[in-house]
Amino acid sequence: MSTLRAILRRDTDASELDSQWLHSIVGEWQLLADMSFSDLVMWVRNTDHEWIAAAHVRPSSSGTLFYRDIVGQEIRTSWRRAVDEARETGRIVDVVDTSGSPMRETRIRAVPVIRRLSQESLDVTDRPIAVITRHSNLGQARTPSRQELSFRELANEVFAMMTTADFPDLTAPSSPKQGAPRASDGLMRLDRDGIVTFASPNALSAFARMGFEEELEGRSLAEVTTELLDEDADIDESLPLVVTGRAPWHTDIESHGVTITIRAIPLRRHGERVGAMMLCRDVTEMRVQEQTLITKDATIREIHHRVKNNLQTVAALLRIQSRRTESAEATEALQNAERRVASIAVVHDTLSTGLSQSVDFDEVFDRTVRLTSEVASLHNARVRTQRVGSFGVLPSGYATPLALALTELVTNAVEHGLAGSEDGLVSIIADRTEETLRVQVVDNGVGLKGGTLGNGLGTQIVKTLITGELSGAIEWDAAEGGGTEVTVTVPLQFLEPEEV
Repeated sequence: MSTLRAILRRDTDASELDSQWLHSIVGEWQLLADMSFSDLVMWVRNTDHEWIAAAHVRPSSSGTLFYRDIVGQEIRTSWRRAVDEARETGRIVDVVDTSGSPMRETRIRAVPVIRRLSQESLDVTDRPIAVITRHSNLGQARTPSRQELSFRELANEVFAMMTTADFPDLTAPSSPKQGAPRASDGLMRLDRDGIVTFASPNALSAFARMGFEEELEGRSLAEVTTELLDEDADIDESLPLVVTGRAPWHTDIESHGVTITIRAIPLRRHGERVGAMMLCRDVTEMRVQEQTLITKDATIREIHHRVKNNLQTVAALLRIQSRRTESAEATEALQNAERRVASIAVVHDTLSTGLSQSVDFDEVFDRTVRLTSEVASLHNARVRTQRVGSFGVLPSGYATPLALALTELVTNAVEHGLAGSEDGLVSIIADRTEETLRVQVVDNGVGLKGGTLGNGLGTQIVKTLITGELSGAIEWDAAEGGGTEVTVTVPLQFLEPEEV
């Protein structure tokens, strides 16, 4: 099924500003569908001047009238007159669709969508850029409750604002995906002076959990929130504007260990504010979980920082010991151990700077490969290293063994293949797909001695890390033109999506 953006680009002459305006409406209209207890369909005219459905939303507060999506379909004949009239007159048009069975008669409300020419201007488009139809089932008519009447009335206010370009408000910040208040969570209506004229039962319950036991209706919401706020609470600067309904923002109120998030939608008629619709939701548990995650992330970063410091201390001790050792063989062994510890420290240093437990391995490898420069100087070699391609982001469980293994391979190339070289080159070629990471370490040195692979400690470490830790494979071959080519293949298909 095509998206709204795809339909606007493919089938219509809508401008980018038209698209932005319509997407803003779609971002809000689940609320309108729930409050009006109706299906909503957005109609746009294609290049052949035919109406096609660009978007559709079903209410979560009642049953839907459409069991199949109609996005991309042309308008039905019984709806066309109302939509055409709404576009021509710029006014809301109500009709009853009797084309179905008596139990499926529906009321169609066609709402023309007018757009402001810019955020700074009050000028609007000459014609509607779209028409929204609201489909209500008349076959299930019953006496509505006061809450349902209030919800419908507020929805009608917002629909009327669409005809004068007072809704949506592009200056309003986007609502968070998680924790955004909905009509079913708690809804209030304020008049021009910020007095509550209607409060749903869930809104009353939310404020009761913060310690307010009186009636909200007839009270100033700003005064109520002022009474509830803890003395030592951090107050958001936007709070006064939100609780008076003057700004289309959202804020949190904390009292007695309970956190309520409130969102204001100012109600306007021809640009003049006449009141506000207030949505509220108890997000106490969500805020506790967020704080727990923040604390956990900070703890993990501190652990990585301390591990990095401890590893650097170990490396420093190995360096001191190597300088005081008279045996050349022992000195070399200690220096190799120091380099390996330093490679692991680089990974933990990278992890300690961010919230994610994944790292940009290109950055890690570029830092660890510098550790081989000292090895080259010890073997009277002038060696350059170059990385081709990208490793991408890897989880720490992959980054540590891979960094250590690749450092060993580059070190082995410098130490055994390029010793005494005046123009040594080690190329590290990374090729990553969705399923595998393939890395080639190629040098222009003397190649494998006797055509066979040695069995030193470095080789054993690399084999253990690649095959054991990473479940990968490793091959040593002679490179074209001389030198050695080592190919490492690591499977990635078992990574979680957020780790790739």
